[in-house]
Amino acid sequence: MDYSPILAPVVALVAWSIVVMFWMVATRLPAMKRKGIDLKTARGGRPGVLDGVLDEEVQWKAHNYIHLMEQPTLFYAICLALALMGAGGGLNEALAWAYVVFRVAHSIVQGTVNIIRYRFLLFLLASLALIGMTGSAIVEVLARW
Repeated sequence: MDYSPILAPVVALVAWSIVVMFWMVATRLPAMKRKGIDLKTARGGRPGVLDGVLDEEVQWKAHNYIHLMEQPTLFYAICLALALMGAGGGLNEALAWAYVVFRVAHSIVQGTVNIIRYRFLLFLLASLALIGMTGSAIVEVLARW
């Protein structure tokens, strides 16, 4: 392998984020049309301005897309750090894949049924994987100091 194995889950989560983006667009544009929102004249606003205007089920996809631009930025950073330190295999790779699986599951739950207790559990499990990778990176940094 010519690259650190931890980069594969990074690519997978970016690809998933793009899937969610298309899912969001595919549901929002028809919903906006049904509500009489004309994209030619509509002006931008703050995030969430369409909450209460579009159906909740439509907005769930948009909210999830925003979530995929938040905590996962830490995931990308720690994966790149581990890859650059040569620590992107083994347990760290497994934790990275676990993070991706939990975030994809979180997206599916939020975009379909949006049951908070399930979303929270998946968020917690993903966060624990992220914490594990961060702890590993800290150990790597201190070992080389």
